[in-house]
Amino acid sequence: MANPADPATAYAVCADVGSTFTKVAVVDLARGRLAGTAAERTTVGTDVLHGLDAAVARASAGVAVGDAPWYVCSSAGGGLRLAVVGYEELVTAQAGHRVGLSAGARVVHVAAGRLTGPGLAAVRASRPDVLLLVGGTDGGDADVLRHNAGRLAAARWRGPVVLAGNADARDEVAGMLTGRGVPVTVAGNVLPRIGVLAPGPARAAIREVFLRHVIGGKRLSRGRRFGALVRAATPDAVLTGVETLADAGGGDLVVVDVGGATTDVYSVLTPDERATGPSRPAAGQLWRARTVEGDLGMRWSAPGVVAAAAAERLLVDGERDALVAAAADRAADPGFLPADERDRAVDRRLAVLAAIVAVRRHARGGAIGEQAARDLRDVRLLIGSGGVLRHAGPADRAAVLSAVLTDHAGGWAVPRSARAAVDDEYVLAAGGLLAADHPTAAAALLRHHLLAA
Repeated sequence: MANPADPATAYAVCADVGSTFTKVAVVDLARGRLAGTAAERTTVGTDVLHGLDAAVARASAGVAVGDAPWYVCSSAGGGLRLAVVGYEELVTAQAGHRVGLSAGARVVHVAAGRLTGPGLAAVRASRPDVLLLVGGTDGGDADVLRHNAGRLAAARWRGPVVLAGNADARDEVAGMLTGRGVPVTVAGNVLPRIGVLAPGPARAAIREVFLRHVIGGKRLSRGRRFGALVRAATPDAVLTGVETLADAGGGDLVVVDVGGATTDVYSVLTPDERATGPSRPAAGQLWRARTVEGDLGMRWSAPGVVAAAAAERLLVDGERDALVAAAADRAADPGFLPADERDRAVDRRLAVLAAIVAVRRHARGGAIGEQAARDLRDVRLLIGSGGVLRHAGPADRAAVLSAVLTDHAGGWAVPRSARAAVDDEYVLAAGGLLAADHPTAAAALLRHHLLAA
């Protein structure tokens, strides 16, 4: 083991500033190992830098980090809220929805077709941080894209827009918007051809807009230091970590992150040539994907877990009333911590239900329009994340993850042979943050903590 006090050792400080907790990992870049970790309550009520600096100080105690670079992601202040305006529901609107999720956004509204007055009002009411404007394949019909851009321009839309539609109309549409003072970032078409989904350029553009326009507007900190530190929305960093782990030898894998407000599911699958034929989804197949379930969470969204579980017929006789009451208590007090075994049993049950429902939805397909089921049969690794799993004992962890792997009644084909693990040290976010600048260290870190066990 490297000497943590050795000034020749290069370190990086990785942090995730969440809505509730700020988690910090100090990474030894030469070895791809953790040199220290810590977590502090996120100080949203004052300045998030207070909690971040305190967590970094604890994590780096005894480690000569010196002027080590800081890599920070954030979901504080509600993270990134995205609205999608597309050409028609089954194709480009759905493609935009999927790309938005892969970029780490919470998709708060999807509109399809020509925007009307009420339609534009609905987009405004969803309060998006960013609007993703898509429509048409390259060289195809651009009339709806032009119409929607004209509507936004005439309505004096002032929020940032990522334009990722028909390339042949791109300059014209961008000019319509910028001419009326709308901040526009242009990206490649999310659906250049029917059945071909190209998320990369739009995902990068959404990330750029998040950093340039959104994070500073959350009023999470005084001054500019925090905005300068943040490099990604947390879900975007985690998906990059999941992709890095898969490429480093993890193969097909699934991550289920059970949080206080949402349960996110990430999956990386090996492209299947069968999905490139005539039966492929019109909106394309996203082989590296994320879904977010805003009604499934351990605290703010706990009542949604019970309602969704009842709809999925997962509740046993006699448990609904007690769970409804317990979920309401947790939603009313998001800082609730279990005080005894009864409380822990309720949290365990809520986590089981949230994980099962979230993975069912992820596997069955998209939330809108055409269903694009994800074949998870070849998944080799199921990773659990979120505080409820990281702080649980081995038996509780096993109960949650085995419930997902044995969910034969959910309308999806469960993995045939998968190992379960928990992201104890929260390395997926750290690995994702390091992947661009330090790919070798990121891969080693993820392999050591999630594949070697």
